[in-house]
Amino acid sequence: MVHINRVATTKEVNDEKSQFESAPESKINLHPDDDADDYTATVYGSRYAEEDLPRHEMPDKEMPPSVAYRLIKDDLTLDGTPTLNLASFVTTYMEEEAEKLMVDAFSKNFIDYEEYPVSADIQNRCVSMIARLFNAPSEDDSNTIGTSTIGSSEAIMLGVLAMKKLWQNKRKAEGKPFDKPNMIMNSAVQVCWEKACRYFDVEERYVYCTTERYVIDPKECVDLCDENTIGICAILGTTYTGEYEDIKGINDLLIERNIEVDIHVDAASGGFVAPFVNPGLLWDFRLPK
Repeated sequence: MVHINRVATTKEVNDEKSQFESAPESKINLHPDDDADDYTATVYGSRYAEEDLPRHEMPDKEMPPSVAYRLIKDDLTLDGTPTLNLASFVTTYMEEEAEKLMVDAFSKNFIDYEEYPVSADIQNRCVSMIARLFNAPSEDDSNTIGTSTIGSSEAIMLGVLAMKKLWQNKRKAEGKPFDKPNMIMNSAVQVCWEKACRYFDVEERYVYCTTERYVIDPKECVDLCDENTIGICAILGTTYTGEYEDIKGINDLLIERNIEVDIHVDAASGGFVAPFVNPGLLWDFRLPK
């Protein structure tokens, strides 16, 4: 996910500074000696509490780490509370040991597999475990490939890119145009699907929700397919209601109509739930599409 921020102009920065400087009476003098380097244990009783936290430029002087931590931590209290956020997809609890492992790995540049081979091996073991959980092909002649991602958004980006490349290569081999790919999805997809299509120049084709239906309709979905369709997104746990879409229904209809379009299952919400609570549900690699 990307949050774009416009950089403030020099005039805006100077105007902001002048606002604070024009009201010296609002400042409290907490340090009679300007040259004193010591500070009290109470952050808001120290001379740093009267200084404005920088917004646009690096400060001229340093600040003790404990003071910087406290001031920023208190600023962050104005954010929402994750445990009370039921409208987003966040993890609000994990075991202390998991947190310690993450902290221990902060200094590793994981992409350097030769320098950190054990970290890479742990990734590969996790990929293998999840592949089997999702019933990925594992025969001797299978070519199942997986990788770790920073989250479901990156997974979607890689999925859309892979589908587009496969479709383009197929169209090139057939000597057909390959400049107008499209992707079919429910209007209830998470926003990353829209971003992925825009980033990679893929037309978005929506099956819109109705007052009676908040999941994708298999027939309407397949009806939208044409020779430029690179794939269909089906959601295992929609953003609106958490419902599972009829992935098997889409798969069967594609096979019945002999349409060569594959399905990408967005299982960010249900992928680690369905295999345990409903192992008989057909949504994963057991389906040909």
